[in-house]
Amino acid sequence: MRELTEVTSGVWVATAKIWTSNTVVVVDDDGAALVVDPGITPDEVEGLAAAVRAHGWHVTAGLSTHPHWDHVLWSRSLGNVPRLATPRAIAALVGDVERGWTEAGAAAPGHERALFGDLVPLGTASEVPSGADVPLPPPVPRGCRVVVHDAHAPGHLALVTRGVLAAGDMLSDLEVPLLDVGPGGDADRAPGDPLADYRWALDVLERAVETYDVEVLVPGHGSVTFGRDAILDRFAADRAYLRALERTATAVSTPAEAEPEVADPRLADEWVAGEHAAQRAFLVGRRAGA
Repeated sequence: MRELTEVTSGVWVATAKIWTSNTVVVVDDDGAALVVDPGITPDEVEGLAAAVRAHGWHVTAGLSTHPHWDHVLWSRSLGNVPRLATPRAIAALVGDVERGWTEAGAAAPGHERALFGDLVPLGTASEVPSGADVPLPPPVPRGCRVVVHDAHAPGHLALVTRGVLAAGDMLSDLEVPLLDVGPGGDADRAPGDPLADYRWALDVLERAVETYDVEVLVPGHGSVTFGRDAILDRFAADRAYLRALERTATAVSTPAEAEPEVADPRLADEWVAGEHAAQRAFLVGRRAGA
């Protein structure tokens, strides 16, 4: 059974052992529960279902923050309930579902294929465009709304409820901002300006923090952060990284030893450093082809 920590009244977080991935569970007084990004390995997802049962809750809906494979998993133990995502996220997953399923099988084998990415759109694309800030209807517990953008992945959403921002794969203390460089790194299918998309998304999310008096930040991967100042520090760190990334990518004709440094403590992780290098190469390639 997975350990759940209550970060504010009615909002609980479970952190996975793999990639420090966070699941959010929002619970009403009657035990109705929304499950956001339920976990990665089958054992983790089943353990979450066991924890829900142990608390006497009943899942009424699921929510996927974005269409990457580790955020669209499920278990029958959590119930046959609507699993919500934005229309753009669902379209992106449909166009890349086999690659996602292959990655899931390699990293977390044992999931049920029929449940993979079985998502219901939050209205039409015109009703939930990038930049939308909309409340979630029943059977989602009261007081839940989503803010939509296109950073990191098409149709990415963040959940805002009860002073908590569940940001999906944004605002992590362990990962630098990860741009949308195309599914599987296919630059031909990447958006026109992923740096601008990411910066704009940070502005959208920061407005939500101010508008809804957010005091708790739950990233998709990393540590939960408490307090407005600490949350704003996350925004500042991500903006600083994006500025540094753009500077180093612009220096394509500069000798390697003179290239601007990107000083970010998150780059000490080998995997994060590799993603940073890939992002720089993507931006360099875009500029060279312009």
